[in-house]
Amino acid sequence: MSQTRFRSLLKELTKGFIRENPILVIMLGLCATLACSTSATDAFGMGLAFSFVMLGSNIVVAIIRRVVPSQIRIPVFITVISTFVTIVDYTLKAYFPALSQSLGVYVPLIVVNCIVMARAEAYSSKNTVMASLMDGIGMGIGFTLIITLIGTIREVIGNGTMFGHQVMPARYQPFMIFILPPGAFLVIGFLMALHRKFMITFYESHR
Repeated sequence: MSQTRFRSLLKELTKGFIRENPILVIMLGLCATLACSTSATDAFGMGLAFSFVMLGSNIVVAIIRRVVPSQIRIPVFITVISTFVTIVDYTLKAYFPALSQSLGVYVPLIVVNCIVMARAEAYSSKNTVMASLMDGIGMGIGFTLIITLIGTIREVIGNGTMFGHQVMPARYQPFMIFILPPGAFLVIGFLMALHRKFMITFYESHR
């Protein structure tokens, strides 16, 4: 593999971390992000489920992109995505029933998650398997990191725990609003503002 090719694949891998993060930049699939981030455990579980579907669908769409007629590409993509979602959903029900019950309907709804469909349509259907693999890994990691961060912040401030373990002093009075819907909007709003500030500072320093 040439150095140029390696750099190109590395760029596809890392873009989902910061520069094109699916939550903070692309801002798709926010319903599941906000609903499944009441705790760090739920957020991390949703992140892993999303990452599996994202990676699997990216690879399969890239493989079949040349043989699928353009007129039926969307139904085919949905079928591919729903296959991986079904695998994740049944796996959670079989081995992690508590997590499956906590995440509820939001795991099956990954089928219509805007991020997964957008990457299949805009990227995987137009790029190689290797590039789509890197894109899927990067987007999955970026999504998992941010949703877990949101869940951790909300759980610590709103409940005094992290991954179910007490981390705040016994006399700590939790801010219950952070584990309610308004808290989700507050946390993600602050993170988006910090991310934007970081990106502006970064680009200005590299001019």
